[in-house]
Amino acid sequence: MEISIREIDKDNDKDYRQFDDSFLVTSKLVLRAERGRIFYTVVEAPPYTKKYGGRRVTDFMAYDSDPDKNLFFAYADNEIAGQIEVQKHWNNYGYICDLGVDSKYRRRGIGRALMARAIEWVRAKGLPGVFLETQDINVNACLLYESCGFELRGFDMELYKALNPPLDEVALYWYLIF
Repeated sequence: MEISIREIDKDNDKDYRQFDDSFLVTSKLVLRAERGRIFYTVVEAPPYTKKYGGRRVTDFMAYDSDPDKNLFFAYADNEIAGQIEVQKHWNNYGYICDLGVDSKYRRRGIGRALMARAIEWVRAKGLPGVFLETQDINVNACLLYESCGFELRGFDMELYKALNPPLDEVALYWYLIF
């Protein structure tokens, strides 16, 4: 399998979120804070399928006209396999606001390749680091971020409570400081 990472352009913007990002939840992270650090253990959870909803419509011009954000697509043998969206955040960190890998391409290096490309973009911008947010039920993603050098630096137990219907998930904030 040949993996390629391509920046969004006028020819590939149609590939935005054209893949299955659902995953089976079977576990979650249980947090504890100690001496200013956050630790976790992984525990079993009742299984269910998680699917991120609300496909946003995007086009190349939204990225071409803004030097402080970018979108990269991953292709496996020229088939869309995932994407990562990164931007300069208001706090001067890079912010990975979206990372998704097609369910049939997981555990094949796609997420790691996308993450490396986003980190490279953030470093080229001269920013001091990068962060992202995910949920306590997205254990495989958390393990990927940790293996890429990110540290769990914060959480929010209320972020998803006002959704309709409310979600019983904890928002986790992972940071990679250069």
